[in-house]
Amino acid sequence: MDLCARAGSDNSCYGPGVRGGFAHSCVQLARRRWTHGLWQTLLAGVGVTALAGTATAPTPPPDQQPSSPTLSREQSLLFALPTTRDHIGRVVVQATVNGRGPFRFIVDTGATHSTITPDLVRTLGLKPSEAPTVILNGITGTTQVSAVMLDKLQTGDLIIVGLLVPVVWAPIMAGADGIFGAAGLTEKSLSVDFQRNRVEISGGVQAAVRAQALKIHAARVTHGLMVLAIQIGGVHAFAVIDTGSERTLGNLALRDALNERRRAGTVAQVTSVYGATAQVEPGEIWRAPTIIIDSLRINDVEVVYGDFHVFKVWDMQEKPAIILGMDVLGTVGSLGIDFKNQLIYLTSSTAATQTFKPPASLAAPNQIR
Repeated sequence: MDLCARAGSDNSCYGPGVRGGFAHSCVQLARRRWTHGLWQTLLAGVGVTALAGTATAPTPPPDQQPSSPTLSREQSLLFALPTTRDHIGRVVVQATVNGRGPFRFIVDTGATHSTITPDLVRTLGLKPSEAPTVILNGITGTTQVSAVMLDKLQTGDLIIVGLLVPVVWAPIMAGADGIFGAAGLTEKSLSVDFQRNRVEISGGVQAAVRAQALKIHAARVTHGLMVLAIQIGGVHAFAVIDTGSERTLGNLALRDALNERRRAGTVAQVTSVYGATAQVEPGEIWRAPTIIIDSLRINDVEVVYGDFHVFKVWDMQEKPAIILGMDVLGTVGSLGIDFKNQLIYLTSSTAATQTFKPPASLAAPNQIR
């Protein structure tokens, strides 16, 4: 089975800026580490990638954070929102918190820790810690934030009790009430049907999806990440499946390996990458050669490369690695992740492939021989 997905190739921003995502955090299901009385969680906070000439301000401090926008009825019914040329898709589930709700949580397969927004804290009448108690490792650096204890977080038949969650606001939330850290799942499966607007966390990927999909074996690595072995421009690399990241990000090891094969005279676009922390990292935007995953071919992906802190957190800075974000993942027909058996299921979307045929003016830059 040979699938082909095309990611967005235009250079326009999606909304106020092209954003990354929660690339990783550490939940009570994973290892905890105490440092100087503070719980250190590995959360690669929401990263905002501003394309060249479109600088975006860093996330404001808690006392200046705006309220989440009110969703229309139509928006509130969107869960498996596909990626289109002018909009980055997302994956959302309904969840109850302490028996109240439902609330909308963005599903992030690159994060093992869930978070909630200041608005939800106020709605639930919770009192966050007076002093920052959680150290977050973000896309670009670290920061300290307050946290609250949830008696129960439930989505579908998944129930988590006694959960300490950071209180985080970031632009990627866009009306959502929190982030659900799906990388902490060990026995469940995530099924996302972009064509039918369905998202489900259950005991297994549906048989109908399994029958139609390309099945790819993944590896479960440190922090619970689901990682695929890929080839990109003849370079062997690792790809982290991250539904919480809007853009696809690469480390410097991958950039350097590809530059050895790149045509002389090609130049990258320069950008700035912001996250939920105060640190800002420079980035380079290059058009990637075809990404090969098993029999899957992914074309026309613009990858933002940089010395991002999250790759150090994951111990992936030395070997070529990439974070596959929703600019790519949102172009398939359906996505299934079986965390227990370490399997990825993908079905094709003809409409997405046609949507992302790049204009002729954008087809040539940064190509690999």
